Amino acid sequence: MMRRSRRAALAALVAALLPGLLGGCARSLLPEPVAAPALFTLSGDIDAPAATMAPTATARTLIVNLPRAAPGFDTSQIAYVRRPYEIEYFAHNQWVDTPSNMLAPKMARAIERTGAFHAVLGNSTLAMGQFRLETEIVRLQQDFSTTPSQVRLTLHAMLIDTATRKVVASREFDARIDAPTDDPYGGVAAAQKAASQVVAELASFCAASVR
Repeated sequence: MMRRSRRAALAALVAALLPGLLGGCARSLLPEPVAAPALFTLSGDIDAPAATMAPTATARTLIVNLPRAAPGFDTSQIAYVRRPYEIEYFAHNQWVDTPSNMLAPKMARAIERTGAFHAVLGNSTLAMGQFRLETEIVRLQQDFSTTPSQVRLTLHAMLIDTATRKVVASREFDARIDAPTDDPYGGVAAAQKAASQVVAELASFCAASVR
């Protein structure tokens, strides 16, 4: 009688513990959930030059094409380098969109502010502009081979006469900004300043090239 009682008690104990043991095993076999990445944007106002002539003083129209991006930079991943020729990407930090999509509207607004064009339009329009702006993001990366780390943004631009298809002017813009901290957030902060500098210089370049 005592043995049957002990066996019954043992069986009850096993029955009570078994679900918890099986649940723990099942959880250990499942993959760990992937943490959502931190998302960043190139935001804020661009310190573009103020208008130096009334927009109605000219009938020039400019079409700003979406910037192309060099291989490795046509992505929402945030790029960094630690040694020459090797591009890496932060695993848990990324842009909310590609740099091309974030820079295009800023470029158009900055150029419009100069007053050198009657209208500045994106490439989605069906209108025919007198001029077209073609740009390429050559690089946008945080460089950890220097101390402090630096963000480098390089943009190549060509202003084209749409009637003749001739290049009116071309230039490469390059900004190097020290990151306030040697981490992804510091790189994002430096990228804001680099974008502001490059876009402001681009706007002045476009205005000067058609006057």
